[in-house]
Amino acid sequence: MLVPLTTVVLVAVGVLGVMAMLYMLIDRLVDDGMLLVTAVVELSLLVLAVTCAFAQAKVTGTGQGATMLAYALTLPIIPPIVVFIALKEKTRWAMGVVIAGAFTVGVMAYRILQIWDLHGPA
Repeated sequence: MLVPLTTVVLVAVGVLGVMAMLYMLIDRLVDDGMLLVTAVVELSLLVLAVTCAFAQAKVTGTGQGATMLAYALTLPIIPPIVVFIALKEKTRWAMGVVIAGAFTVGVMAYRILQIWDLHGPA
């Protein structure tokens, strides 16, 4: 369950990052489309956090389960913050914040997948 869910998160955050990059290139601000994609990312991150909370007990290795859970609980905080900053910032660099946030979420979600693949049940 964790691998497909993390894949969905990675695809959704990739769409958000590419969308923000295109918006930055055409000098466009946050609109309803970006808010919708951010909502999808946020919903998938919340589902991932709940799933990781149940799955972390199955992770072997010293502290790896706690690390995976810490990543999963931190991830849902990032998209609302970066989009709020982008809403308040009225320059093209607001999308740079969204790109950085999308990259951060992508890296942390991939790290959750790595921990699960290396230390999860066989």
